[in-house]
Amino acid sequence: MPSDNTVLLVNPNQMKPPVAPIAFDYLASALKNSGYRVELLDLCFSTNIASDIDRHFKLGAASVAAITLRNTDDTTFATRDFFLPQIKRIVDSILPVHIVLGGSGFSVAPEAILEFCGLDLGIWGEGEHALPLLVDRIVKGEDYRDVPGLVYRGRKGFHRNKPAYIDLSKMPTPQRNAIDNERYYAEGGMGGVETKRGCPKKCIYCADPLGKGSKVRLRSPSSVADEIELLLAQGIENIHICDSEFNYPYEHAHAICREIIDRGLGSRLRWYAYCSAVPFDEELAQLFLQSGCAGVNFGVDSASDRMLKTLGRDYSSEDVARTAEICRRESLVFMYDLLLGGPGETRDSLKETIEAMKCMLPHRVGASLGVRVYPNTKLAKMILQQGPIETNLNLHGKRDRMFLAPVFYLSSELGNDASQYLEALIGRDERFMFMAANASSNNYNYNANTVLVDAIRGGYRGAFWDILRRLGD
Repeated sequence: MPSDNTVLLVNPNQMKPPVAPIAFDYLASALKNSGYRVELLDLCFSTNIASDIDRHFKLGAASVAAITLRNTDDTTFATRDFFLPQIKRIVDSILPVHIVLGGSGFSVAPEAILEFCGLDLGIWGEGEHALPLLVDRIVKGEDYRDVPGLVYRGRKGFHRNKPAYIDLSKMPTPQRNAIDNERYYAEGGMGGVETKRGCPKKCIYCADPLGKGSKVRLRSPSSVADEIELLLAQGIENIHICDSEFNYPYEHAHAICREIIDRGLGSRLRWYAYCSAVPFDEELAQLFLQSGCAGVNFGVDSASDRMLKTLGRDYSSEDVARTAEICRRESLVFMYDLLLGGPGETRDSLKETIEAMKCMLPHRVGASLGVRVYPNTKLAKMILQQGPIETNLNLHGKRDRMFLAPVFYLSSELGNDASQYLEALIGRDERFMFMAANASSNNYNYNANTVLVDAIRGGYRGAFWDILRRLGD
């Protein structure tokens, strides 16, 4: 029989190497603080999903099942692996309990995903406040249609409530004991921590502001360090900071590093982060190293000023070059992530970027050709304004106006041999990695990456790109 006091958290993500679903640790803490018992059905390591679901529900079901979607696809032009059909099969196996969808992947297109899965309820944005409130209304049989961030099916279609973003500076430190962090570390090579949410930047392709808000909300440095200590106590010494851009705002990154250093954690910790080309200087690089930073991934997108402006970035190619000078001078391992083929990309701008990368001498360069189109982004709106998507020569993948299944923008000005042209520009420079479909040490498509899986099984730890770097070296 269902228990009114139990919430089931379901992780359907089977990407390998596995990435620890830290949202479940965060949600579990919030639910337990609200008086609920939490069960976890983690299908990441399942070899027979249907059997595992059936076995779980024979033991007694919860009244509400919350399924978190980290990704709806592998975001890779070469493979375009779409995850929602598998999610739908899992949903069908769990019915008839109340099912609530959520997560960063869900928040990109809530209504379309609910329709695809045949469900009525979801929470877009963060769930630490909304999910316990929704569960409380459901088990009491009360009206839940005013729950912040709720997306629900009404008589005239779906309705989406405005979210009520929580004050992260007052959020209790998550206890990090709901998921099997030690197994994820053994098979995935790193843990994860979040220091902030929200992004005010105007990148035309990015869906982060849609789900996390356009205002930056900061956790306290002491709470972040407390969480890191909880992971270290579990033997998890390699941690990825999950912020979209850890060094923004500058003062917060500075304070986080200082807190780690003051607690003497820097010598026990190896951490990685995504960063922006600005703001970044020698002082921050030094603090990174003193606090245990093992590598930085700068998502620079391009080294062409024209393309940077087109993509909505707030820095120049000169700023990108300056990060390289600082990192090399301070001996900080770093890579650049490129997002190539966006609107207006030409062979000349592509050549400009690749030649600049070779001059800047990063330890690795991730060269992604093709830009995933997400609904409600500036890029999606621009495409819809260009006319029928069926005849848009820049689009590759399944074409629907919701952009739910993987579809990519690749500038037609690059020609039909864009991939071959890019490979010719790169030549034999082994620092470049590709979002590919094959298994190799320069493939940084992290979905079903057997090279990474084998390396982690053999004892490698850290960010996936850095493991590939060390394998290559």
